[in-house]
Amino acid sequence: MGGKVDVYIDIASLYSYIAFYYIIKNQGALAAHGVKLESVLIPHLLNSVSPLIARQPPSRTSRRYQRGIRYVDPLPFSSASTKIAAGNKPPWTLPAKAKYGTHDARRSSIRVGKPDITTPPDFMDRSMTILPLRALHFIKKTYPDATYQTAWHWLLHCFWEPPNMNLTKPDVLVKALADAPQEYPPPAGAQAKLFSEADVKKIMEGTATQEIKDAVKAKTQEAVERGAFGAPWFWAVNDEGKEEPFFGSDRFHFLYEFLGVPFQDIAILPPGSQRKDTKL
Repeated sequence: MGGKVDVYIDIASLYSYIAFYYIIKNQGALAAHGVKLESVLIPHLLNSVSPLIARQPPSRTSRRYQRGIRYVDPLPFSSASTKIAAGNKPPWTLPAKAKYGTHDARRSSIRVGKPDITTPPDFMDRSMTILPLRALHFIKKTYPDATYQTAWHWLLHCFWEPPNMNLTKPDVLVKALADAPQEYPPPAGAQAKLFSEADVKKIMEGTATQEIKDAVKAKTQEAVERGAFGAPWFWAVNDEGKEEPFFGSDRFHFLYEFLGVPFQDIAILPPGSQRKDTKL
């Protein structure tokens, strides 16, 4: 066993939130199998990437892989932009998909233990999450992994759960960062904050630097070159050096099989059996 998984996720993607939450809930089990989870973000930026990139083969020269080591590398990127670059259409633009999507979103959210997830109002305007994704890139570069992961979880919560904050607005993002708890979900009675006022100022200033802007563009382009057409998008390398993509928040069994991670698949129980908890 061994390998590497890059996980491309976006704040404005519901199924990215579901995949992220599934991953952090299973960190202990994955670590027991030698899987290191490292969060790396890529913002909503593929609108500025040429659609021709989507037709280019993945670059093998930039592969970061070591035999015998398996780790998951979540990457923030713009799922809407990948759809444009790949010629894919968002589900809500097709009436039949939009109608079915309400059922699928509700079932998926409940299954992972996030029943309060709701689609934000004015979703199309709010889905251009370049600013919070730049902030996450800066946080990853500047702060410990635990801080980065908590910030990612908190901003997903702020976007997808009431009151559904509009993180594309600088003043709203400042408030979200200032209110972020040191742990999320916070322990009962905990009041410690993740960032100080000075930290928030530094993060917001960091979002305007060319270094962070370029880092976001590079990661977004990398996702397109690897064939991404939406989120969550997984790029896996197993211990034999073989590479395969995986898409969606419900393909982990395929991913585990590819990596050689033992898992228990869904099974129908005999009549009279007591139903088991099916939450991921």
